[in-house]
Amino acid sequence: ENWLQYFPMGQILFVSGERLISDPAGELGRVQDFLGLKRIITDKHFYFNQTKGFPCLKKAEGSSKPHCLGKTKGRTHPNIDPEVVQRLRDFYRPFNMKFYQMTGHIFGWEE
Repeated sequence: ENWLQYFPMGQILFVSGERLISDPAGELGRVQDFLGLKRIITDKHFYFNQTKGFPCLKKAEGSSKPHCLGKTKGRTHPNIDPEVVQRLRDFYRPFNMKFYQMTGHIFGWEE
C-alpha cells in the first residue's frame, strides 16, 4: 500500500515466480511489453533442465555455454508437515486476498 502513495498501479508490474518456471518466455514477454520493449526473448531461448527441474537459458549473451541458476536453486525442498502448511495458509490468506484485490491479480498462493 505504501508504494501506491508514490507510484500509480500502472507503473508497477508484479512478476509471477511460478509463471517464470511454468512459462518463462510468456512471463518475460509480459515484462518486455510492460517496459515497452520489443519481444526478443522467446521460447527458443530456454530449455528444461531435468536435473534442476526448471527452465534455463540456452545460451547467455556473449557466452558459448547455457546458463542456469546457481547450486542453491532447483534443490529438493524439505517435507513440511501438512498441518503446518495449512496453518501458514490460514494465517496469510487475508493478507494475500488484500494483495490480490489491490493488484487485480490472483497468484493462487492459497492453494
